[in-house]
Amino acid sequence: MAESKAGAETGSRPRSPHLQVYRWEVTMFSSIAHRATGVALYGGTIILAWWLIAAASGPEAYGLFQDLAGGLLGRLVLFGFTLALSYHLLNGIRHLNWDVGNGFAPRTASLTGWLVVLGAIALTLVIWAAAYGLLGG
Repeated sequence: MAESKAGAETGSRPRSPHLQVYRWEVTMFSSIAHRATGVALYGGTIILAWWLIAAASGPEAYGLFQDLAGGLLGRLVLFGFTLALSYHLLNGIRHLNWDVGNGFAPRTASLTGWLVVLGAIALTLVIWAAAYGLLGG
């Protein structure tokens, strides 16, 4: 058997960084959130397909969908879907900007990360305000 080195036993060897070592930054959040919103959009697409199938199936099926989507939980899910769509869209534009080689400086990456987060919230609120304004709540 190979003998272990004395340094490994005492813990003096460097170890791989763990999540507790890293300080959270907006660039880390934006990367994780982009993946999470992509997954959320899959679920939202299922809801969108259900809405279209219900509309094509007749008034009874569509009424059931409207009852579920119009309730508090349904509206919360639709709000989350809108937020995920807004965030994924704006962060996708940010990534397209990176594809042409712009915005890699740490300060610029942090700034655009915050702009995407705030822009997604603002865009979601504008979409919902417009929807309530046009449809009367």
